[in-house]
Amino acid sequence: MGTETRPERADVGRVEEALENELVALRRELHRHPELAGNEARTAALVAERLRGAGLTVTTGVGGHGVVATVEGSEPGRTIAFRADVDAVPTDERPGLDFASEALGAAHLCGHDLHTAVGVGLGVVLARAAARGELAGRVVLIFQPAEEALAGARAMLDDGVLSVAGGAGIDEIHAYHCGPLPVGAVAVGPGYGFPGIDWFRVELTGDDAAARAAAVVAAVRRLGTVGFPDSDEAFERLAEELSVPDGPHATFVLTDADVDDRPGTAVVRGWFRAWPDSRYAELRAELGAVARDADARLTFDGEPFPGMVNAVEPSVAFGDHVRGAFGDAAVEVLHAAYPFNGEDFALFLHALPGAMHILGVANPAEGLNGVPHHPGFGADERAIAFGVEAMAGFLVARASG
Repeated sequence: MGTETRPERADVGRVEEALENELVALRRELHRHPELAGNEARTAALVAERLRGAGLTVTTGVGGHGVVATVEGSEPGRTIAFRADVDAVPTDERPGLDFASEALGAAHLCGHDLHTAVGVGLGVVLARAAARGELAGRVVLIFQPAEEALAGARAMLDDGVLSVAGGAGIDEIHAYHCGPLPVGAVAVGPGYGFPGIDWFRVELTGDDAAARAAAVVAAVRRLGTVGFPDSDEAFERLAEELSVPDGPHATFVLTDADVDDRPGTAVVRGWFRAWPDSRYAELRAELGAVARDADARLTFDGEPFPGMVNAVEPSVAFGDHVRGAFGDAAVEVLHAAYPFNGEDFALFLHALPGAMHILGVANPAEGLNGVPHHPGFGADERAIAFGVEAMAGFLVARASG
C-alpha cells in the first residue's frame, strides 16, 4: 500500500489566478457600492451568496447585518475564528478610480472591502481544504457590520455570535487591518494594537464663554503627545518609531476638540485616544482641573471605549507562521500601538484570546499609500491573495492545535 502525501501547510490556502480575479472583482463591487454602519444589507447578501456557493453553512442577520459561516473539519480539533468588518466610512472619495464609490457620503477608505474579500477567499480555500481532509477542528468566519460606529462587535456578541459560530464556543479569534506596509508583508503587535477613545463635553456660560472655551481647547490640545503625520516622510518616521521597543510611542495621547459657541454660551466637544487604557483616569483628572479653572461643566460620554490589545502568544504565532511560509522580510514586529485608529474588535479580544494583524497594502510606486482613513487611501489589490494565503494555513494549523 502506498504512502499518502499531504500538502505542505503553505499549499493549504493557495489562491490560483482565477480565484484571485474573482476576489478582486468582489472587492471592486463592494468599493463601488459602500454601505455605512447599520445599512450593510447589500454587502451582507453578496457575502452570504459567495460563502454558500463555496458550500459553507451560513447564518445571516447576526447583530444586524452580520454574517457567520462555518467550515467543518473532518477530525476533532479547536474552533478558530476570523473576523472581517464590512461597513464603509461616512465620507466622499476622491475621484480617479475606475471603480470609485457611487454612493454619496460613503467610501471604503479604511480597507473593509479588502478585509471582506479576504474573508470570502478564506471561505473558499478552507472549504476546499476541508473537502480534501486537510482541516481538523472548525474555522468560523465572522463578517461584522458597524465597526466604524464602534457598535457592530457589541451587537454581534449580544446576539450570541459565539454560540451561533459552532455552538461549542470559539477558542481563538484573528483579524486583519489594512496598513501602510508594502504589499506582501504583515505586521504583528504582541501586547499592542489600537487605542480606545474617550469623548467629553465642556459647557461654559457667560459673556466671555467663547474666550474661555478657546482656552479649554488649547489646554486639551497641549495634553496630546502625538499628531497626525503631514507628509510621506512623517509616516515613514512613525513606522520606524512604532517598531522600536520602548520607543517614543510606547505610551501616547492623541486628542482634539472644537467649539460650538453662541452669544453667552459655548460648548467644547472633544476626545482622547490614549495608550494604555490606564491613562484615561489621569487624563480625566487633568481635564477636570482645566474645566474647574474655566468655571465650566465637564461631562463624559460614559466610560472610555477600551483599547484593542493583542494577546501575545497568538500574535507571535502568526508572525512565526508567515515567516516560515514567506520569509523573514514578510513580517514586521510593532512595539507600540498605532495611534490613529480605534477598533471595536477590542470587544472580541475581551471575550477571547486572539490578535489583529496589519496587512500591508501599500505600493508607493503606484501611488497607493495604504493609510486607512486618509482621503487618498489606496491599496494594492495583490494584498487580497497574499492575505488569504498567509491566514489560511495559519487557521488550519491553529484549529488542528
